Amino acid sequence: MYKSDFEIRKEICEIGRRIYVDGFVAANDGNISVKVDENTFFTTPTGVSKGYMTPDMICKVDGQGNLKEANKWKPSSEFKMHLKVYQERPDVNAVVHAHPPIATSFAIAGIALDKLIMPEAIIFLGAVPIAQYGTPSTMEIPESLQPYIQDYDAILLANHGALSFGCDLNTAFFRMESTEFYAKLLYYSTMLGGAKEIPCGEVKKLIDLRKQFNVSGRHPMEKLCPGCYEDGSCDLTPTEANEKIGAESSATYHGFKPLDSQLKYYAEHGETTSKAKIDDKKVDAIVAEVTKRILEQYGK
Repeated sequence: MYKSDFEIRKEICEIGRRIYVDGFVAANDGNISVKVDENTFFTTPTGVSKGYMTPDMICKVDGQGNLKEANKWKPSSEFKMHLKVYQERPDVNAVVHAHPPIATSFAIAGIALDKLIMPEAIIFLGAVPIAQYGTPSTMEIPESLQPYIQDYDAILLANHGALSFGCDLNTAFFRMESTEFYAKLLYYSTMLGGAKEIPCGEVKKLIDLRKQFNVSGRHPMEKLCPGCYEDGSCDLTPTEANEKIGAESSATYHGFKPLDSQLKYYAEHGETTSKAKIDDKKVDAIVAEVTKRILEQYGK
């Protein structure tokens, strides 16, 4: 469906208002972009609150981030990471970067959103990995995204926030919203004693539903635990299954067997995936200790 430049600018302003009202950004944080063609994009301006943008502020830029139309506002300095996604994923037409509080807290703590705990999250989002830390507004962040862009539709940015993308702007925004909701549920369930994951056999059924629903984008769950998915009868959780894989091969990444794209990237860069592995027992111990101290503090 064709949209005029004004309609695209107006839509970006509306999504900016939503992420601001939802508390996913503060002050002038965050950035949004929409792809029109290979050399035409609309992106939010730098130094402006996403909750108070007007269509005239939205910048029209080319594939290098240069203004295509005169504008007193400058394009976001973080448009580089948006371009990286567009270059790697031809199916993506919109990108949203925000700092949703709980998801960003997971990114700060170095904990990926990889526990399969809710059917809707499994079907429409999948896991959300963490890209290595990079200095904002530099090429470090686009480069850190490289191992994940082909297999995920949302990525946590270490100590920074989250990035989501999709076939249109609403889809990209909904994936940001889903990422924060997923993080909130995982946090609350951990505080209540531990998240109970859905077994691999049931995950297989949810992946089949995703295909029936013709959900757009990529989905890492389709490539995980292939042996467990064969007959749908496995009662191990994906984490338990991959711990077993890890014990046999020592190749694990955030609790999952690495995807081919990740292994290729780390092989080319002379790195291993082992340094990114999350020790779930240590995480649980930390959460338990923090919970204990909070309860002691409020109990006085």
